[in-house]
Amino acid sequence: MISYDVIRKDSAVNAYIAAADSALAALGYTEHNIPHLTTVAERAADILKGLGYDGHTVELARIAGYLHDIGNVVNRVNHSQSGALIAFDILNRYNMPPEDIAEIISAIGNHDEGTGVPISPIAAALIIADKSDVRKSRVRNPDARSFDIHDRVNFSVMESALALSRDRSEITLVLAVDTAVSPIMDYFEIFLERMKLCRAAAIHLGIAFHLFMNGQQFA
Repeated sequence: MISYDVIRKDSAVNAYIAAADSALAALGYTEHNIPHLTTVAERAADILKGLGYDGHTVELARIAGYLHDIGNVVNRVNHSQSGALIAFDILNRYNMPPEDIAEIISAIGNHDEGTGVPISPIAAALIIADKSDVRKSRVRNPDARSFDIHDRVNFSVMESALALSRDRSEITLVLAVDTAVSPIMDYFEIFLERMKLCRAAAIHLGIAFHLFMNGQQFA
C-alpha cells in the first residue's frame, strides 16, 4: 500500500497544494497549505484510530486528509469534486488498489458542506477533522482593520482542541474565543452548516458531536 509519507513527499502533489493555496490567498481565504492539511490528516486518523478502526483504514484517512483541498488549484467552486479527480490521478499513478482509491476519492468528494455527505467512516472523519481546524494562525491578512468575518472568527480562536471521550461515545470541539475580536454569533454565521455536517458525520460514526465555546455548550 502507498503510505501517507510517500504522498506527502511527492513533489507534484506539493506543487498542486502550493498553487491551490496561492489561489485561495488571492481570493482572501485563510491558509489551506501544509499546516492545515497535516492537521486534518492527523485528526482524521486519530478519530478513526480512537474508535478502533484498523490501521489500513486509518492510513487511508491520513492520505485523504492531506489531499482533500487539492482541488482548489482548479477553482474554489466544486473543489471537493475536482480534488477527488486529481487525487484519483495521483493515486492511480502509484498503482494503489481501486478499492482504496475509491475510499479516498469518495471521502474527498464529500468533505465540503455545500455538497458533502458522510458516506463512509473515512468521509465522516475527514469532515470532522477539516471543519474543526479553526485557529488564529490560519489568518494571513496582516491588517486587523480590514478583517472580514472569516478572518475575525479564526483570529479570535485562542485555543482549539478536538477530543474523543474515553468511552468513545462522543467527540467534542472545545474553543476558547476572544469575544473582543469576534462575537460568538459570528462563528455561527459562517460555521453553522459546517457544525451540522460534523454532527451528521459523528452520527455516521455512531457517536455524538458536541461544541463548547468559552465553557458553554452549544451543540
